[in-house]
Amino acid sequence: MAVSRFLKMVANGLNPPEVTTELDRSRVRPGERMTARVMLEGGAAEVVLQQLTVELVVRFETDGEHEVRYLRPITVHTFQGPRTLAAGEKYEKEAVFELPWEMPLTHSGGRALTGAYSAVRTELTIDDAVDRGDLDVVEVHALPEQEAVLKAMTDIGFRHLDTEVKLGRSKGSRQTLGWWQEIELKFPSWYRGKDDLELHLVTRDGEIDVRPGSYAEQLTVTFDSTRDAALAARLDAHLRAQFGG
Repeated sequence: MAVSRFLKMVANGLNPPEVTTELDRSRVRPGERMTARVMLEGGAAEVVLQQLTVELVVRFETDGEHEVRYLRPITVHTFQGPRTLAAGEKYEKEAVFELPWEMPLTHSGGRALTGAYSAVRTELTIDDAVDRGDLDVVEVHALPEQEAVLKAMTDIGFRHLDTEVKLGRSKGSRQTLGWWQEIELKFPSWYRGKDDLELHLVTRDGEIDVRPGSYAEQLTVTFDSTRDAALAARLDAHLRAQFGG
């Protein structure tokens, strides 16, 4: 269970409320459910709670010459006020997050993916003052089928460089959400003139589109086929056909 605490800025010059956020789990996989429980305890004086927001945020990266990384919510639960919180009063809310199949990964094979980050952020608005609490880090581990694809890429000779999440739609993708994750891999040396591969895994219940960049054909693999010992050979043949390795 992940727990974070934060104290809102002083309200009315007196002791502020205390806020505690608890996650029922901090290690999840795409397609799973996660619950955040937010507990408020009033301070020394009555305050007006105007809004409580609990967000699942992901690190995104902008396009362009000067790329900037920033946190953006992909799911938001908002509890609207106004509601009076008396001195010492306890108040709780729960936010349930249904993680999509296309949830950006932060870990694979038990290791963190460089550049990837996800967390739950709690925001409290009291007496027109907004306070953002601590971030509860969420580790999004690859499904076994996604791990099999990424391990096969490593077995072929590709090396992980970085991970980015971009807004919009990847060209030719069958994605269902308004953003996608790129897993940047370095080509093996025998792919002459090739530096980086931007791998995009579009996962659905039962199958994965393996998209090696925006201009190459995708290869769709079923969950069952990822357990086949020939997966690496199948991916290698597809990539050689696309890039001439």
